[in-house]
Amino acid sequence: MNDRFDPDPERVRLLRETADEIRGAGDESEQLAAILYRVSDLYDEEEETSPQEITIAVRNILNVKERGGLER
Repeated sequence: MNDRFDPDPERVRLLRETADEIRGAGDESEQLAAILYRVSDLYDEEEETSPQEITIAVRNILNVKERGGLER
């Protein structure tokens, strides 16, 4: 299975702009924004990540939410 995605600057821009737009609209929006940023890394030629790494990151994001958030 090929874990590499072709670089797509337009997709990166769109995903990150969407994340920026929804960020700050509530806890779920913060989570979704973080997930969108992680997914955008798949298409960013300067990032080295895999779908498996993103799956782990998303799982961690959801686990933090389930535990009540980050300690501040």
